[in-house]
Amino acid sequence: MIKRYPTKKIYVGDVAVGGDAPISVQSMTYSDTRNVEATVEQINRLHFAGCDIVRVAVPDMEDAHALKEIKSRISLPLVADIHFNYKLALIAAQSVDCIRINPGNIGEKWKVKEVVKACKERNLPIRIGVNAGSLEKEFDQKYGATAEAMVASAEYNIKFLEDLGFEDIKISLKASDVKRTVDAYRMLRPKNDYPFHLGVTEAGTLYHATIKSAIGLGALLLDGIGDTMRVSITGELEEEIKVARAILKDSGVANDGLNIISCPTCGRIEADLVSAVAEIERRTKHIKAPLDVSVMGCVVNAIGEAKHADVAIAYGKGKGLVMVKGEVVANLDEDKLVDRFVSEVEKMANEVQND
Repeated sequence: MIKRYPTKKIYVGDVAVGGDAPISVQSMTYSDTRNVEATVEQINRLHFAGCDIVRVAVPDMEDAHALKEIKSRISLPLVADIHFNYKLALIAAQSVDCIRINPGNIGEKWKVKEVVKACKERNLPIRIGVNAGSLEKEFDQKYGATAEAMVASAEYNIKFLEDLGFEDIKISLKASDVKRTVDAYRMLRPKNDYPFHLGVTEAGTLYHATIKSAIGLGALLLDGIGDTMRVSITGELEEEIKVARAILKDSGVANDGLNIISCPTCGRIEADLVSAVAEIERRTKHIKAPLDVSVMGCVVNAIGEAKHADVAIAYGKGKGLVMVKGEVVANLDEDKLVDRFVSEVEKMANEVQND
């Protein structure tokens, strides 16, 4: 496992963020928050997809007043996303588990003081959400569109909250540019021990957002940076959770579910590997045990890769082997291999989970 940068632990509802807590996955609804039914429905979808914390937009008073009922009908910790109007944060603080403010657009500092006061009264954390597209004018003019500008904004606002006696803070430094995002997080990380919320903002559709987030968030996670994260996708909510969980697992930060190793398609493959892997993914998606499983399609890769996996298929011409911990447990016709393989994976998963 990767050694994470030591950070302060805070709580968003009953979810710990920072310290030794697992890296949590967040998402955000796209409904009008005032539409309570639609918002609750989306939050429940996120809950069943594996989301840990959910954020909702609060652009006006009607949305702010809807938060109380929404909170009463959901189980996920709820974050209110506030821009421009500090009064919305004061209303939201009566119902939610965290307030996210963007210092660049919240206005005069006395307004931030009022938000801090409301959060203190209910022991709510504040996320300082620095966004490259809406920095305070002084930092934008001094540094331009740079990571330095984002870090300067974050440091200024951290100190402002600290001077008010408030340290229940988490920080995000988001840009749509991957390198600027990564540079900002890396630059700020040694300067304080507050938990970081990772994300590349405005990352685009599923294809582009997956690539940008895998590069940016993956690089930071490999550095040991990050305590909670969101993959921002223009698309369906569940995809954000799916991609985030995959980044956590494939970066080596989280042991959660199967790591499926399979051959690239090439002229040496001696089986319908594409169909086999698709069927295996479908039939094992419920398994949460951290196992390495291998599906190899030719003799060049098969035995060498398969013997290092927990469970493996090594295909040959019309036949193949099922292997467990490098030992052959079955030599079967091709059409029987997947059934036996899935059976062995489920058996080992049960053993791991009951160990």
